[in-house]
Amino acid sequence: MTSRTVTLLDVARAAGVSKSTASDALQGSGRVAETTRDRVRSVAEELGYRPNSAARRLRRASTGAVGLHLPATATRLDYYMNLAFGAVKRAQEDGLDMVLLAPSGAAGGRIASRVDGLLVIDPEAGDSAVPGLLDAGVPVVTGERYLGPATRPSGAVVCDNAASLTTLLDHVTQRGARRPALLAPAGSSAWATALRATARSWGRDHGVEVALRTVPFAATPAEAEETTRALLTEDPSVDAVICAPDGSAPGVLRAAAALGRQVGAPGPRLLVASCVDGPATRGAEPPVTAVDLRPAAYGRACAELLCDILADRAAPDTVRRHAWSLETRASTGAPG
Repeated sequence: MTSRTVTLLDVARAAGVSKSTASDALQGSGRVAETTRDRVRSVAEELGYRPNSAARRLRRASTGAVGLHLPATATRLDYYMNLAFGAVKRAQEDGLDMVLLAPSGAAGGRIASRVDGLLVIDPEAGDSAVPGLLDAGVPVVTGERYLGPATRPSGAVVCDNAASLTTLLDHVTQRGARRPALLAPAGSSAWATALRATARSWGRDHGVEVALRTVPFAATPAEAEETTRALLTEDPSVDAVICAPDGSAPGVLRAAAALGRQVGAPGPRLLVASCVDGPATRGAEPPVTAVDLRPAAYGRACAELLCDILADRAAPDTVRRHAWSLETRASTGAPG
């Protein structure tokens, strides 16, 4: 038995309104009472109604595609690949194709002629491509806030990065650490800026200076290993290392092993944790405690907000929150 596509007329009949009223309610237009608008939208969601994307594109003279701009280093990071897959899947549900933009960006006018809207993930204040994207003349949703001086985006999906690092620092302290360190990401993204500021403020609040070392935004395991070796050699009192960049934790573990520091073991030890979870942390030996940012769900949330803005289901300047979780593992003395 084949399932029939739910039409606007089906929604109107189920909600007890005319087809034109149902259309106005779903598009956020017309003089429709708020209770009626809510009822129509609830019925549409319950029935699984999706607007006819082809007809919608004709009405709006749109391209049927949205653009995705990722950091220049994203192509080798598991986090961004999962984020992109989540965004693509959600855009397809609204009948939209996803166009991956070159890291260097392009002139706003050319972009606007190719896409209906843009997703700009982890925008750097110092990225020369971002102002042109924000001024492209189409709705723009950022993954994390943009801290630069250019035009504000149409919406944003944000994580509480200060809270996630605070939770990691509290966790290693509860596990016995007295001198934590952070391998903090360089750059001017909201994520990097929040982590560096939080390490300092947490240290002031707890009367403990967090040893702060800056590494590249997408530091490799080798770069993390080199920085950790230098850190532990210079300051042997460091008993916990939190590494920020995705995939860099194995380098911290290698540095600890080379210097004879036991990770997560009883007695004199080194605790290791990561600000980003992924295959490198889950598959390490020992497995590394990490913050699961749920990248596929995050990409989906960013694409959903852009789709909602394009379809008038969400107002411009909407900011939505994305939840994360702490995954405790053997590297901080937690059960593996």
